[in-house]
Amino acid sequence: MIRFLRPFLRGTTYTRQLHLWVPALPFTIWVFIHPTTPWLPAFVVVPMGLIPGVRRLEGVQARLLLTPGERDPGISQEPSATWRDRRRTALWLVVRLVLGAVATIVTVWLPLLCVSLVQVSVGSVPGGVPLLEDAPQHWAYALLAPLPLIAFGAGVVGLGELITAAARRLLGPSPAERLAALEARTEQLLERTRIARELHDSIGHALTVAVLQAGAARTAGDPAFTDRALGAIEETGRAALEDLDRVLRVLREQEKPVGSRPALVDADHLLESARASGATVHAEVTGPVETVPGPVSREGYRILQEALTNVLRHAGAVPVRVRIGVADGTLCLDVRNPLPPDAPGHREGSGLRGIRERAALLGGRAWTGPEQGDWRVRAELPVP
Repeated sequence: MIRFLRPFLRGTTYTRQLHLWVPALPFTIWVFIHPTTPWLPAFVVVPMGLIPGVRRLEGVQARLLLTPGERDPGISQEPSATWRDRRRTALWLVVRLVLGAVATIVTVWLPLLCVSLVQVSVGSVPGGVPLLEDAPQHWAYALLAPLPLIAFGAGVVGLGELITAAARRLLGPSPAERLAALEARTEQLLERTRIARELHDSIGHALTVAVLQAGAARTAGDPAFTDRALGAIEETGRAALEDLDRVLRVLREQEKPVGSRPALVDADHLLESARASGATVHAEVTGPVETVPGPVSREGYRILQEALTNVLRHAGAVPVRVRIGVADGTLCLDVRNPLPPDAPGHREGSGLRGIRERAALLGGRAWTGPEQGDWRVRAELPVP
């Protein structure tokens, strides 16, 4: 019994009734004025449905009253872009008008019928229901009184469900809108993946440098070296905090401040950070690196950062050869370091996958793995 009463405890049931009554009010007034042509409003609403902006108004109203609180109700709020959308909107207006008229009958005449049955059962003259005006008094009419109330409840809930299903069908997104929504969702997922890589590369690099610097300062016993190590930790930590703050701004705001992201022209900071951690870095830069477009330069910086972080994390203070070159429409990044004799077996990590993903997103390629006793990271990114 409680399950059958549950729909009447939800506010959605009553907002849907309000949605049905809105077109029923002018329709009812028209019927009283011209009872011989009750069908005429249906021919008026059809041309209205061909107006592109009407679909947006109907979609907003349907979302507000039929599906309040639903995150993705499947009802569009965009104007009609094609004639198919306009025909669907016109049909929706006719369906809404018809169901509104039925809702008026259900919510007005069924309660009146219930009251009239009770009046007949006690001998009173019923009003509002012509069929019962000449009915003889009989107590059995009281037994029939609950039936209109049951039909009333079923009609209120059923018509609400029916108009909501019709709205999803006739006001639902068009194929073009679904494609646009899918593209927006894909772009959002790609952006989240990029942010995850940003945090992994930036924070991972900062923590690796800080740990190595702290360990070297603790074992060195040299105050001057300790001061330099603390300075490097401070600088690296500050840069990581700036990266974290920028990523959080991206998450909070619609605009993406990509211009503040580091690029290859800032690669000296990475190299100095690696040198301060004990590694001997030999760098060779050829070609006009400063002319590399922003997206390619920024992703190249992150690839180089991840490669140096892996060197410091897995090989320690070893010689590193870094080559950055721009030639023939290609940006080449090459990082080599000797493998330690006791290096563990190769294991794929998220950082190496991130390097290849960054390269693939830009239409390039990346290789990572051992080569002639060295560990090599090489990436080739096309430069438009």
